[in-house]
Amino acid sequence: MTDKNSGESTGKKSYEEINFVDTTRNVWNYSILDETSIQHFQNGTLYNAYEYFGNKQLTVLKTEGTYFAVWAPNATEVSVVGNFNDWQHGVHPLFVRLDNSGIWEGFIPHCNRGEVYKYSIKGFQGKLLQKGDPYAHYWERKPLTASITWNFEFEWTDRNWMHTRDQYNSLQSPYSVYEVHLASWMRPDPGNEESYFNYWEIAERLLPYVQDMGFTHIELMPVMEYPFDGSWGYQGTGYYAPTSRFGHPESFMAFVNAFHDAGIGVILDWVPSHFPYDSHGLFMFDGNHTYEYADMRKGYHPDWNSYIFNYKRGEVRSFLISNARFWLDKFHVDGLRVDAVSSMLKLDYSRNEGEWEPNEFGGNGNLEAIAFLKDMNAMVYRDFHGVQTIAEEATNWPGVSRPTYNDGLGFGMKWMMGWMHDTLRYFKQDPVYRQFQQNQLTFSMMYFHDENFMLPLSHDEVVHGKSPMIYKMPGDEWQKFANLRLLYTYMFTHPGAKLLFMGNEFGQTDEWNYKTALRWDLLAFDCHKGLQACVRDLAKLLKSHKSLYINQFDHKGFEWKDLDHRAESIISYLRKGDGKEDDLLILLNMTPVERIDWIVQMNEGDDWLEIFNSDDKRYWGTGNYVNNLPISPSRRKNNDLYEIKLSLPPLGGCVLKRIIES
Repeated sequence: MTDKNSGESTGKKSYEEINFVDTTRNVWNYSILDETSIQHFQNGTLYNAYEYFGNKQLTVLKTEGTYFAVWAPNATEVSVVGNFNDWQHGVHPLFVRLDNSGIWEGFIPHCNRGEVYKYSIKGFQGKLLQKGDPYAHYWERKPLTASITWNFEFEWTDRNWMHTRDQYNSLQSPYSVYEVHLASWMRPDPGNEESYFNYWEIAERLLPYVQDMGFTHIELMPVMEYPFDGSWGYQGTGYYAPTSRFGHPESFMAFVNAFHDAGIGVILDWVPSHFPYDSHGLFMFDGNHTYEYADMRKGYHPDWNSYIFNYKRGEVRSFLISNARFWLDKFHVDGLRVDAVSSMLKLDYSRNEGEWEPNEFGGNGNLEAIAFLKDMNAMVYRDFHGVQTIAEEATNWPGVSRPTYNDGLGFGMKWMMGWMHDTLRYFKQDPVYRQFQQNQLTFSMMYFHDENFMLPLSHDEVVHGKSPMIYKMPGDEWQKFANLRLLYTYMFTHPGAKLLFMGNEFGQTDEWNYKTALRWDLLAFDCHKGLQACVRDLAKLLKSHKSLYINQFDHKGFEWKDLDHRAESIISYLRKGDGKEDDLLILLNMTPVERIDWIVQMNEGDDWLEIFNSDDKRYWGTGNYVNNLPISPSRRKNNDLYEIKLSLPPLGGCVLKRIIES
């Protein structure tokens, strides 16, 4: 081939030359890659790499078969091995492109959908490896580890949702997320860790439950194929495939489709920060550090005994950004919650002095990871309508949820880890001491508007000896449940999106265990059933009152009303919508002392109606302090203030709505 500009040979094969087919061979020299796509792949700007790499069922010269393409730049030989050739290296060898791209490819006739295979790679120093396909859409069910040739065959019916989902998924929409681990939410045999419902069976049970509870979204802990149940999905090997534990890929498509048809969004946990060292996975893919940094000061995660993607390599960036796109494109998901962003941003994350190397400017930021996150988010918000990316980021890194054009990282939202830690620390205390710790509860509003925050009470808070939510609460049984209802009242009326892990809504009494199902039997007890009813009504309250969401990330949506009663541990605040008629007044009594005729001073003389009380008998409360009638204010003498009086339940929260006379 000759370069048209210089007249010199480039050493590269043209697309036409590559597609010269010798039908006498087991593998035909065939390609669907062109030079432009390869250049983008190498530059980190090929955002649909899944259309080119992996396996594709095609018809070539009227012959059905499968095209394979894999990036293995350090390999000297690559073969496709499987049941169809008794797993023998060299029977079906792929062709390496002569353009120094490191891409091996070829078409195997009569190899069709459903074949089990791996890449047999003779790599660095001549070592022979068997690797799963990084771009495979379907894998064998564990403990087997091979990839499966697969093309998607599914008819989506969620067209209306996809066109209108910004109404449910925007930053001005009610946003309450139910976090789910698919294996352990419910099992056919509750105590058997190898007992799974399939995707559709889970949907048949989970979907009506989420609808009934009033959540707007579900968030699934990682569903991308992973070998070890104990990693909860966070140590993945098949980034482009939903796990086969619960069925084939189309079954997961049907799962998402069903939730969309019911008006519920689906968010996926996504892990572009690290991957495990399983022999069939990405680690040392072609005998050398291909996907991970070679320098273990950057390439090894001490916390998780795993390896860090090399964000400097364009091919790795193309792999990861294409993967984000893949789930939004092929599986119609509505958002990606990006795991462990803090660990990606900082070179010294969980490392001591001498265990990391500063960047070229002497700082601790991983400049390559930062650029990757910006590129990923820019692509997502450019190309997909009505979606969100959400960062699990626990530091004070600036601009996480600010647009990239404003020098932010470009996420739509960020988990508010500070709120979570402060809130749990406050509620764990004996109420007698809460008067001295009010700042723990109020500090969140000092920095809330720095980011678009999501309030998370996630799986991480109910494992590893941290205790379930109900046992974090002090006091006797009644007080524990009252405290937890109060905490959830505070959470659902605080600005920001909400996330609640499965089981938290009914007071699971065990720490979460991925090996067993949730304790659904607890709902036979009134205390647990009442807590569940409380969360259900809070989720529906959020959706039905726009003052709780329309300005959830805006200063004008929140106003402290009373922080001057520390001794009584009572706080109150207003949530505001577009007009006074939207106003909600929230009062929280953080002690087990009832307050009769508690006075709140207001600037206006409007009546108020209580629309929620966490002490309601339906929630296993006393029911003695519910304010059933409209509350009319009285004007104070010698000033323009008004006073309203109401009963505050012990360890209870009340929500009042302003009544505007027409």
